[in-house]
Amino acid sequence: MGYGDAWALQKLLLAARQAGAAPDTVLFVEHPPVITLGRAARASNVLAAPGMLAARGIEVFQIERGGDVTYHGPGQLVAYPIVDLRAFDEDVGRYVRMLEAALIDALAAWRITAERLRGFPGVWIAGAKVAAIGVAVKRKVTMHGFALNVDPDLAAFDLINPCGLGRPVTSIARQLARPVPLDEAIPVVASSLAETLGLRMETRTIDDIRRALAAAPARPAIEGAVRPATDGAVRPAIDGVGA
Repeated sequence: MGYGDAWALQKLLLAARQAGAAPDTVLFVEHPPVITLGRAARASNVLAAPGMLAARGIEVFQIERGGDVTYHGPGQLVAYPIVDLRAFDEDVGRYVRMLEAALIDALAAWRITAERLRGFPGVWIAGAKVAAIGVAVKRKVTMHGFALNVDPDLAAFDLINPCGLGRPVTSIARQLARPVPLDEAIPVVASSLAETLGLRMETRTIDDIRRALAAAPARPAIEGAVRPATDGAVRPAIDGVGA
């Protein structure tokens, strides 16, 4: 799913969840190549020139999640939990740690030892980042989430300074020295996330979700959703918070 479409869908789910017209929902998606800039992003952390990105068809979005610059692309599992933060005492830091714990537990299913690094949200393997985390919270409901490198083209991360940290990235496939399809990773990650967040997962198609949203009596959560920027990025029209 294109990033812009997924972002718009998140906002619709956010509004429905805020209105109590939808349950907690986790979107699992795979994006075409795209670069996103969080609220702490510095333009210098995008290493490729705008012309090069445009020539390769790589869009750039500035969004309301926390964090710096992130790359998404094929072979990466991206998850967007739209959940009521009141279930976690409205504690964003606790919620982020729970996402990290879910990913660490999921990686253990492949006998991969992963860890946190104090002060650096995300999940790491021997000093290399395997999952990036960036969230936003609006009226006590979360959006955005995490990106797990299952089997992406790791060379694509050379387009950016990932999360502005100047550290290497890795993937499940690199750790296992074999290809890993997303279909192998999704049930493992979904099960771990459900257990950690205390959710009971029921699979829904995108059409199921859109039909439910069409029937939900919710207002748009973000009016004037996006506006073009002079540097070619796409920026949110309102502010948000994140971690």
